[in-house]
Amino acid sequence: MKHTISKIIVFILLASHPACNEKVTPNGEMINLLSTVAKSECVIQNSFCPEAQLAYYDSVLKHSSDYMQTVMASYCEASTLLELGDEQRSINTFERLIENVDPADLSRIPMIRKDLAVAYLRLGERINCIHNHGEESCVFPIQGSGIHINKTGSQKAIEVYETLLKNDPGDLESRWLLNIAYMTIGEYPRSVPAEYLIKGLDADTSKIVKPFIDAAINIGLNTKNMAGGSILEDFNNDGYLDIITSSWGLKESMHYCRNNGNGSFTDVSDSSGLKSFTGGLNIMQTDYNNDGLKDIFVLRGAWKGTYGKEPNSLLRNNGDGTFTDVTKESGLLSFHPTQAATWNDFNNDGWLDVFIGNESNSQYDANTSELYINNKNGTFTNVAIQSNSNIEAFIKGVTSGDYDNDGWPDIFISTLDTQKVLLKNEGIKNGVVHFKNVTGQAGLNECKARTFPTWFWDYDNDGWLDILVCSYDFNKSLGCYTAAEALHMPVGNAGKQFLFRNKHDGTFEDVTNKVGLNKVAFAMGANFGDIDNDGYPDIYLGTGNPLFQSLVPNKMFKNMDGRKFIDVTSSARVGNLQKGHGVSFADLDNDGDEDIYVEMGGAYTGDAYQNSLYINPGQNNNHWINLSLEGTICNRVAIGAKIKVTFRENGVERSVYDEVNSGGSFGSNPLIQHIGIGQASIVESIEIKWPVTNTIQVFKNLKPDCTVKIKEGNDHIIMISLSKVDFTSESAGLISCGKN
Repeated sequence: MKHTISKIIVFILLASHPACNEKVTPNGEMINLLSTVAKSECVIQNSFCPEAQLAYYDSVLKHSSDYMQTVMASYCEASTLLELGDEQRSINTFERLIENVDPADLSRIPMIRKDLAVAYLRLGERINCIHNHGEESCVFPIQGSGIHINKTGSQKAIEVYETLLKNDPGDLESRWLLNIAYMTIGEYPRSVPAEYLIKGLDADTSKIVKPFIDAAINIGLNTKNMAGGSILEDFNNDGYLDIITSSWGLKESMHYCRNNGNGSFTDVSDSSGLKSFTGGLNIMQTDYNNDGLKDIFVLRGAWKGTYGKEPNSLLRNNGDGTFTDVTKESGLLSFHPTQAATWNDFNNDGWLDVFIGNESNSQYDANTSELYINNKNGTFTNVAIQSNSNIEAFIKGVTSGDYDNDGWPDIFISTLDTQKVLLKNEGIKNGVVHFKNVTGQAGLNECKARTFPTWFWDYDNDGWLDILVCSYDFNKSLGCYTAAEALHMPVGNAGKQFLFRNKHDGTFEDVTNKVGLNKVAFAMGANFGDIDNDGYPDIYLGTGNPLFQSLVPNKMFKNMDGRKFIDVTSSARVGNLQKGHGVSFADLDNDGDEDIYVEMGGAYTGDAYQNSLYINPGQNNNHWINLSLEGTICNRVAIGAKIKVTFRENGVERSVYDEVNSGGSFGSNPLIQHIGIGQASIVESIEIKWPVTNTIQVFKNLKPDCTVKIKEGNDHIIMISLSKVDFTSESAGLISCGKN
């Protein structure tokens, strides 16, 4: 490890030498640095480098004559081949093992057979869902065109799973995957042996949501890569939302798909310079220099422990379609494994700062969180220690928002250490913003689950920010939990969400059970938006973990008037069985309702998958209004501005509350705010409370179903007109983007 770090430091020093600076651009420095780090990570000890592991196991098999050593090397090689996407060689190796293993060593057979069955399942997915990808591929419950044409892989998997279950009927993982395998060949539930059947997996639990359509393949947005982040945002200020994605693999590039405004996208990854940047499990937009152009922050190294000492990147939007890496010159260059950050104006000076939550594995691999305050000149200063925000934990999600309505943005931190951390912003002390850990005082200490994605939101529209955080486990197969829930067996808190309602007095109440969110999900990517324009935010959860056995559907929950949530995954047709990562809600086709873009793919090249764009067909005739805010005294993109939209619906006055941000902690919504207003025919008032000054501007009697731009301190509203497009039509996608 010391050797790895020393190589990185040497490279940085060399890159700082004048002779190097004459030849290497800022982009070139970061690109070269990422290449150097990638090479240093490709070692047998790194569990996320199967290429190095395969070479090692090959060597063992060539040179070892020890029986047990060759058995284990063969097993590990077969597993590694699966991680690399060579399912057939993996299957061949597993089958040879089963044939040749000593009959006295029968205890190893079930483990080998389980992995063989998964390899067969994955082979079926590659042939049918990847090579012949369609809009219903891998969407749970599998039906229609999602049913496999080539059934061999699933049929072979069924044979193995039925053998396993005969020997161990209580094997819930195998039972779950057996039912999925039957579903892929169109024979669920009729052909599933009665004793192994999990009933009701194809039931439409709710009829209140119309099915979404995955249009990604139709318009060329079905980029195939490993796990990564997503941003839906207008990066060239033409009013139309573009899409930028990343992949955590340091050999996989970022993609920039520019919206042409006519139902198609153009791949400008190369011309923008973004194609040269690799890695980034999570990405988000910001405007660090207040120039009105959205920049990009890339987070790297998560999950990799000592092999995750990868640099983050701050990419400046130059306004000409290109981006420049300014990480080093801005003072943000550091080397800690992370995927969690939040941009906000923590010291209320009108410039965006950034809090980064890093992953600490132990006292021997401590990676303390960082708080970089904007110096207003393109540089930042880390004040984590002085501000009392130097949290040391395995941080997986961070979010910021003003939960106590005192005008200062606070921070909530989600960790795999089971602790939650709520940092109350106390304002400026001794010249530096200062935070107080109020987790216990706020009543958040009782939740001891390992957690991942999180966000502040006002789910019940009472004007006070609530907290949602999702439970997670990264080293257990998730099928057993999903099966147990479907069979009405106890699962504890495994994989569930936790919703904490703000009690308006600095404390929170756990209302998870009360609102019906105590459901198994195991969320990674996650975000919220209003799919039916009723003014209440709904939830989409990208699920999974690195294990190939964790073949469980992504989840969507509809908010029912802030009182309860209903699982609408099946009726909405958005339950992709593949790994779901960066999630973004936005009205991408400008028809007045929010669509959902999901960055798909797992932790290995063999678990890469195509991204999805779920187009909302329109759930009803509810109305809406889009608000694009521009700060003058506060930060230019108005992050942290509080919005209150008041209207009458069926004769009853109600309000929708919002705070400008990009949504959840894994996936980025656009900063333009989409507000559903139900059946209201007029927006009676819009109140905007601007950060820094806390000045409130009020606009009255606006027509709905339009996009308006409001500038801080200016009472004149600018109407923005955008063309409605149809991404599901045959004429859409004239220019494809991001196909690998």
